[in-house]
Amino acid sequence: MTSLDSPPSFSRRTLLRAASAGALLGAASTLALAGPGQPGGPRLAFVILRGGLDGLYAVPAVGDPAFASARGPLAEYASAPLPLQGVFALHPALTELHGMYQRNEAAVLHAVGLSYHERSHFDAQQVLESGGTQPYQLKDGWLGRALQADARKGLAMNTAVPLVLRGSRNIDTWAPSRMPDPSDDLLQRLSRMYGDDAALAGALQRARGLREGPEGDAMASDMAGGKAVAAFPALCTRAAEFLAQDQGPQVAVLEIEGWDSHADQAAPKGRLSANLRQLDAGLAALRAGLTAPSAKNAWNRTVVMVATEFGRTVEVNGTRGTDHGTGAAAFLLGGAVRGGRVIADWPGLAAAQRFEGRDLKVTTDLRAPMKALLGDHLKVASAVIERDVFPDSAAVRPAEGLLKS
Repeated sequence: MTSLDSPPSFSRRTLLRAASAGALLGAASTLALAGPGQPGGPRLAFVILRGGLDGLYAVPAVGDPAFASARGPLAEYASAPLPLQGVFALHPALTELHGMYQRNEAAVLHAVGLSYHERSHFDAQQVLESGGTQPYQLKDGWLGRALQADARKGLAMNTAVPLVLRGSRNIDTWAPSRMPDPSDDLLQRLSRMYGDDAALAGALQRARGLREGPEGDAMASDMAGGKAVAAFPALCTRAAEFLAQDQGPQVAVLEIEGWDSHADQAAPKGRLSANLRQLDAGLAALRAGLTAPSAKNAWNRTVVMVATEFGRTVEVNGTRGTDHGTGAAAFLLGGAVRGGRVIADWPGLAAAQRFEGRDLKVTTDLRAPMKALLGDHLKVASAVIERDVFPDSAAVRPAEGLLKS
């Protein structure tokens, strides 16, 4: 890159613990399986945008000679895009992210993507999460394999472990529940019933701790009302609380669905605009939680990576949207990031410069920044990264200079 100046195997007892403790505790559900934490160590959050974010809409290349003519109505925004480095700008809804960029806490990666170019959501997401080159070549996830190597802890902010974290047994899950909170009387009776069983008593105690966050009720309310996207900033607040704990997870994974934009993509009150606002609010909530006095400067040792499975077509389609593409944009942010930069080997948007004449060309494999974050930030051994985490990827060298020295 150049800078422009398998699921865990659970025992019957483990499943019983999870069902007994997690299911009964209303606003939290967890599988408390993870091992010891790493006090004061680096933290990594990975945010998956499922559905294929249009990177040229989120990060328009307004200075590219072919941008306006190629994008047509998608080159027009309700307010002016926020200026970045070189030919690039940021969607006007991403104001908080732009503020981090201006504080040198965020960087934009552009023309990035996978070695898989067939444009299937399911297959591309499998490659993004597994770290392979083809769908189903690898059966577990690149983050799971990295965590397993050093018995580190991971956290999925969801009811199930996503593929990217599978391969490690040191994974917890946390998500708001639609169930009503248990009464104090029920909790006291459970405590007495589990008092002679250390494993069940410990599981109950950990589940109670997870449920007592300040955002639990708000998130449960949003989820119960079917507002999954609206809960993303609250999920980020909760994730920040976990990451900031001395014995908390080293890695957390969050997801937002609904980035497919085949029609009416630029509608001011449409789904894509709403998702961008929620993403921006969530990233701001992560930063706020990790810079709070109680977080002990956790932001300074945190990197957040935001990525999607593929980009969209350069040109608008017949329904004022974009179809599945290849090259995309990604974001890095955090106190450990050397930000204030757009990092891209820019291919250009003229028809002859596109992939198959239609898509933004991928010039940087997403595994390059992923390798750098694992090696330079989490300090995973390079031999483990090459052999176990991203096998058969010798041609993809880790990106350089992403982090502050």
